[in-house]
Order: sequence, then C-alpha cells, then structure tokens
Amino acid sequence: MTSFFQKILGRPRADLPDWLQKQQELSRRLNVKEGIEETEFVAFDTELTGLDFKRDAIISIGAVKLRGTTIYPGRTFYRLVKPECELKHRSVVVHEITHTDLECAEDMLNVLGDFVTFIGGAVLIGHFVHIDLNFVNRPLQEAFGVSLYNRALDTSTLHDWLAANDSRFARHYQGMTLQSDLFSMARKYGIDGGKAHNAFSDAYITAQLFQRFVPFLAGCGIKNLKELLKIARP
Repeated sequence: MTSFFQKILGRPRADLPDWLQKQQELSRRLNVKEGIEETEFVAFDTELTGLDFKRDAIISIGAVKLRGTTIYPGRTFYRLVKPECELKHRSVVVHEITHTDLECAEDMLNVLGDFVTFIGGAVLIGHFVHIDLNFVNRPLQEAFGVSLYNRALDTSTLHDWLAANDSRFARHYQGMTLQSDLFSMARKYGIDGGKAHNAFSDAYITAQLFQRFVPFLAGCGIKNLKELLKIARP
C-alpha cells in the first residue's frame, strides 16, 4: 500500500537527494509577476536515440543561461549520457554521436544531478520542449517519483502565437516561415545554425530565437512572465 501512495504522491521529501530538494525549493519561489527581462531562463535541448518515449533514451544534454533576452555564453552545460538502450543507425546519422563517443559517457542520474543543479529555479526554454521534458522527467520519476518543478515555455508555440497576433513581427522579417522545425526558423530569422542536431548548438539556437521573439511581445500586451507562460506553454 505504501508503494502505491508513493507513486501517486511522490517520494517523501527526506528521500530526495539534496540537489533535487534544493531545485524544487528554488522553483517554488518563482515570481510569475516578474518582468520578462528580469527573469532567469535556461534554453536547453537533448539528443536522443529516437522518439519512442518507452524505448529510447537521452544521449546528450546541452543548455545555456539567459536573463531576459541576454544570453550568457560563459554559463553553459553540455554532457554526454550513457544510453539506457542501444544506439540506432538512423539516429547516429542525425546526431553523429557514436558508440565510441559514448564510451566515457556518464550515467543518466549523474548527469541529471548536475543538470538540475545548473538550471536551479530558472524557467526552461525549448523548441518542442515537451519532448525533452518527457525524456528528462522519466528517469527522475523512476528513481525518485518526482518531475522537474521548473516552468517551461516553447519557442514553437511562441512563434505561432506571434504569427496569429502581431503583424509587426511578420512585416519586420518580411514574412514568416510556415516550417516549424528549429533550423528552418533559424534560417528565416537570421540565426547561424551551427552544427545541426548537437544538443548545445540547438540550445543556443533556441535561445537566439527567444531573443528574436521577445521584443515584439510588449506591443501585444505581454509584459510579465505570467503572461508569457500563458501564451508559450508547451
């Protein structure tokens, strides 16, 4: 009976590792009335063995910190992860991470501990971020019965909202892309794509997309974090 209630309610606080307890405390303190430019964000991305949530796994995580739209190039995170399943040829072709590259990779929970410490209570930014969150949260759920407490927003959703609500954005960029993938958006909005399908490079591109989008929000009445989260939820 105890294990049944733990699955529903999560593990008791005392059973959580220090890094997870601290992260949850920071996330609970988030002030959603704060201005967007004062908010701490972390743009992040994962590379995966595939998109099957039940069978595939993370092989790398990349992230960069922002305050508002200011990117901090020196405050970054990138780690390779020992996969919990076999690499697939078609995924290796995409991300170019091989078995040899992963020989010295670390276990998932070791990397997650450092990643969770890195993000603290920041608001997470991702492109189709629900995919990355699902793969990050699965090992946390399996090991500790909890998920990340961090709020998250999706640059794809934010782009769609701007397309529907702000004609100035489209005029500024002489039209908008109808393609929703990260690299098509990067090309359209003048961002150097770097190395495609590298977790850190993709996180940095996502951060730059966020930079491109935010200046148009105030003219649409979106002035604080609460309003931003409402229109850009995953």
